[in-house]
Amino acid sequence: MKATAMFKVVSVLCLLFGTQLSIDAGHADEAGAPIGDAVNDLPLFDAHMHYKEPAWDQYPVQSVVELMDLNGVAMALVSSTPDEGTIRLWEYAPNRIVPELRPYHGAAGSSNWTKMKGMEDYLTGRLKTYPHQGIGEFHIHRLDTADEPLFRKIIEMARERDIYLHVHSGPEPVRWLYGLDPQVKIIWAHAGLSTPADRVYALMEEFPALLADTSLREHDILGDGENLDPQWLEIIFDFQDRLMIGSDTWINSQWDNYSRIMASNRLWLSRLPRPVAEKIAFRNAQRFFDRDISVEQIGSR
Repeated sequence: MKATAMFKVVSVLCLLFGTQLSIDAGHADEAGAPIGDAVNDLPLFDAHMHYKEPAWDQYPVQSVVELMDLNGVAMALVSSTPDEGTIRLWEYAPNRIVPELRPYHGAAGSSNWTKMKGMEDYLTGRLKTYPHQGIGEFHIHRLDTADEPLFRKIIEMARERDIYLHVHSGPEPVRWLYGLDPQVKIIWAHAGLSTPADRVYALMEEFPALLADTSLREHDILGDGENLDPQWLEIIFDFQDRLMIGSDTWINSQWDNYSRIMASNRLWLSRLPRPVAEKIAFRNAQRFFDRDISVEQIGSR
């Protein structure tokens, strides 16, 4: 299927959003012209997808991959509650799914997973059985240094396999994890979510290996609707080699709105020069996960 046909719906959605193709004057010279409508020809890597149990009936695996196809998403980094959801998707479309292991299962959820008996054995067992390329996305709502032994074990698991920790937290837990092991590989979920842009910049600057996905930050980045937010532009240009987009399908309404979410991502990417847009759309992920990502994957499994 040709890219122009594949992305027809996406292009219409971008028009509905009222695409603007400007970048602020401060970055115009260093950046070059925005990629504009050609952004619709780029494959996307969704770096923050969940396939949680409530979605399994409403969105069977085939329909998830069809949604990816419709929106030009060539590949996705997927974690789920429980992990069975990720494995279902990966087994159905191994060419399209990069699995990562979420700790949440049974009674273990975002607020208590570090306290659950047997967590280390659960993680070890799943990592031995399946080819996860990350541990997470997991939450650190409130840093408790009593959890240090478990986190040291998790870091050890990740280091042994050369995989990422996908961490949903504010800046301090990220600093704490780097304090446990400066070589740990971290993806900062939602680029801190509610963390102000200046603090996002500061943390990315402090830790040159830190990666971030921008899921749920689309509206922050899009700013006033005329130009991208100037603080986020600083983040995007200065850390363009370490950012990825994402959808965060944590509830079914996110699946319902998947096309609009990905259109929002294409919208802000459209205002960037082609080399920067391509990095954030898929090339960074290609490098991080050692995968070939291309338009040709769309429509395949």
